[in-house]
Amino acid sequence: MIKDRLAKLRPELAKAEVDGILISEPKNRFYLSGFNGSDGYLLITAKDNIIATDFRYVEQVKRQCPEYTLFEIKGKMTDWFPELINGLNIKRLAFESAATTFAQYAQILEIISAKTMPLEPVPLANMVEKLRAFKEPEELAFIQKAAQISDRAFEYVAGSLKIGMTEKEIAWALEKHMRENGSGSMPFEIIVGAGPNGALPHAQPSDRTVAAHEPIVIDMGADFNGYSSDLTRTICIGKPDAMFVKIYSIVQQAQQAAIDGINDGISGIEADALARNVIKEAGYGEMFGHGLGHGVGLATHDPAPRLSYLSNDVLNNGMVFSIEPGIYLPEWGGVRIEDLVRLENGKVKLLSHAKKMSL
Repeated sequence: MIKDRLAKLRPELAKAEVDGILISEPKNRFYLSGFNGSDGYLLITAKDNIIATDFRYVEQVKRQCPEYTLFEIKGKMTDWFPELINGLNIKRLAFESAATTFAQYAQILEIISAKTMPLEPVPLANMVEKLRAFKEPEELAFIQKAAQISDRAFEYVAGSLKIGMTEKEIAWALEKHMRENGSGSMPFEIIVGAGPNGALPHAQPSDRTVAAHEPIVIDMGADFNGYSSDLTRTICIGKPDAMFVKIYSIVQQAQQAAIDGINDGISGIEADALARNVIKEAGYGEMFGHGLGHGVGLATHDPAPRLSYLSNDVLNNGMVFSIEPGIYLPEWGGVRIEDLVRLENGKVKLLSHAKKMSL
């Protein structure tokens, strides 16, 4: 698997006209090596796979990274970096511009200047992330398992909600169920927004208690073997009132329009418009302020693909992403419905199956 991923990366390096790439972003590092330690670098050239890390992870690298040569980091970067690239004939070295801090970049420039090295650092963005957008069978299995864990947790907790529970209590009940049923640490903080708090797309659970008939937005995800799920449902305790029924129906119709209309080769802008137009026509276009969806995998928000009115990403078979339209009304609350899907044989296939409201 790692060999195949490296084989896909190397032609991209050639297209970018660089002699190698320094990988520091943790999820990219794991994707290309299998190393899940918290510190280290990959140096990948046309012929070399090198992993640079310190004493704490030496034995871990030996176990997890058979495709890599170990370079043990000792001392400051000014000491070990020149030694790392020595003899590799690297003239243009790519680095991950989105993951490299200004301080790290400045340090690399300082080393090059001090050592009079004939090395040109080349910033590149999302080279590995674009490879990650296409999921392998094993990755799909992990994502599907994570989705199953979050589905079951939602249905268990939603079935036991009571008036007077706090948002924090609901969030903890969800996390506890997921952790006890196979999830690793939460890939993101669970969102629970009841009543007016649901108008905040990323509401943080508070001590506010839930009341009957009001919307309760729950956004949650599980982790399985490093892969995430992402699920949002909006529910209420008791019979929903007329306003809830109206807003929920619009959002559900918008989501279904996207599920039915997305196909292989559609752009992120076109996919977003499928749902956005439904909400606009209902008179709530200004209340749907975020994009329709995002890639999901090693990260809950993978950089690719993006489904948004600003995204030219092309959706292709093998990609996994969310479809999550919403309407947010200050002082009332919000409704968001999110499912995790994969694009297969030109059509959307649902990966999440938690029940939705029957109005």
